[in-house]
Amino acid sequence: MSAEEPLFRVVRGVPTAEELAALVGAIIVRSRPAATPAPATASAWARTARPGNSRGWRAAGLPR
Repeated sequence: MSAEEPLFRVVRGVPTAEELAALVGAIIVRSRPAATPAPATASAWARTARPGNSRGWRAAGLPR
């Protein structure tokens, strides 16, 4: 694709400047990759019940 070739063109109708701006905005938003949500962090209490924790579930009731 050359630098002078348009990325898209209107085939029918005569859009207003606002309609073209809305179309371009929709195309830009749609072309971005979806943001992945950050993984939720578990509380310290929940982490003590998981296998592999060196302190184990017994230490969950002990004072810190």
